[in-house]
Amino acid sequence: MARRIFFSFHYQLDHWRVQQVRQSWRFREGNEAQPFYDHADWEKVKRGGDAAIQKFIDDNLRGSSATVVLAGAETAGRKWVNYEIKTSYEDQKGLLVVRIHSLKNQSQERTSPGRNPLDDWTIERGGRVVELSSVFKSYDWVTDDGNSNLADWVEEAIRLRSSI
Repeated sequence: MARRIFFSFHYQLDHWRVQQVRQSWRFREGNEAQPFYDHADWEKVKRGGDAAIQKFIDDNLRGSSATVVLAGAETAGRKWVNYEIKTSYEDQKGLLVVRIHSLKNQSQERTSPGRNPLDDWTIERGGRVVELSSVFKSYDWVTDDGNSNLADWVEEAIRLRSSI
């Protein structure tokens, strides 16, 4: 089944790593991801202020089935990543985290893993308050072979969301 996926990430630090993930996803038959915006596009949106950024995100989340948070060293706690997680959860989208710190950037450097962005969010489940990270899964792009498994991870995230 074709799925439209929204990728959430820290643009400034991780756009090079994100391109590697998006390119592997884009060329798989039946998969559809949000268009990839280059630096100039993103800078133009940012100049429009918070309202423009929020509209940009909302427009790109519309019609997606799941949000894949591509997590690098400083992704957790970022204002717009948090907004994307919150909105995705409220819109009943599947959520998952894929750690991309092991991918090399344009300078051929790797970085530290950083915190799981879903650790910052809680929900009530079975009468208890639990972190979203205990409901939705996280993976490592390199060690868990994201290139081969991302589509299955997305389907699992959608199933997990429907069970809440």
